Amino acid sequence: MSQKQINILIQGGYGAFHEQAAKDFFTNYHVNVIPCETFSDLFEELKLERYDCAIVAVENTVAGSLLGNHTLIHECSTPVVGEHYLKVVQNLMSLPGESVDSIDEVFSHPVAIQQCSLYLNKLRKKGVKITDTVDTALSAKMIRECNLRHKAAVAGIMAAERYNLSIIANSIENSKSNFTRFLILSSNKQIISHIKSRAPINKVSLCFTLPHTIGGLSRVLSILAAHKMNLTKILSLPFTGKEWDYLFYLDMVFHDISEYKIAIKSIVPYTQELKVLGEYSSGSHFIQATD
Repeated sequence: MSQKQINILIQGGYGAFHEQAAKDFFTNYHVNVIPCETFSDLFEELKLERYDCAIVAVENTVAGSLLGNHTLIHECSTPVVGEHYLKVVQNLMSLPGESVDSIDEVFSHPVAIQQCSLYLNKLRKKGVKITDTVDTALSAKMIRECNLRHKAAVAGIMAAERYNLSIIANSIENSKSNFTRFLILSSNKQIISHIKSRAPINKVSLCFTLPHTIGGLSRVLSILAAHKMNLTKILSLPFTGKEWDYLFYLDMVFHDISEYKIAIKSIVPYTQELKVLGEYSSGSHFIQATD
């Protein structure tokens, strides 16, 4: 029996880590990715509801949170329905015949460059130029399509295979515990049903603002703790269009969904602009990409 096809929006080109994460998450589907150059482009496409879902990186264990993506998710009406953790292995790749010593410029996304800063700084000190681009895989594609000699890209092995590049230095990331967390967003009822059938819901992403009163955040966190909500992440970002107001973004894991629902009702009187971004099953922290 042939697999059902799922059409997934990703940021970056074919061979990007977003494609790897999508294929790892939707193992029971034939994954067809629709590349978008930027995350803003991805969310514009997502609004049109022409595709089944989107997968979006939101944080990395080395580079931290992708703050702009939290804002885009908040402004989007499509809910978060799942998450996936991918171990990221970064490689230096070039056209066949090159070596590390022959490279005079390296291209990659700023986050990937940050993840490999220790290795790349050594090249920089030798005179190699390090150049930011919009994507890891698109950097690899550019080298192949433009036949760029003495140039290299930092990207994953999937990009090297897709664009027939040689890996001249492998696993150059600063930390071998380099994981990226991705969120899956979808309004497709069949996709949501499939995801929910795999594991029970035990995690929520939400955001809210607070009135300018003493102890407001402490009060909300105390209520959540009293209802056994395990806070796994909290950050604050400016609320677009409202001067000096901030949105607090929270991720929480829970074991009792009825207790969770009571917790949410209990914090409503103490928050403003409360929005549940999605309820889903927490992903494994140890799913690995192919090294």
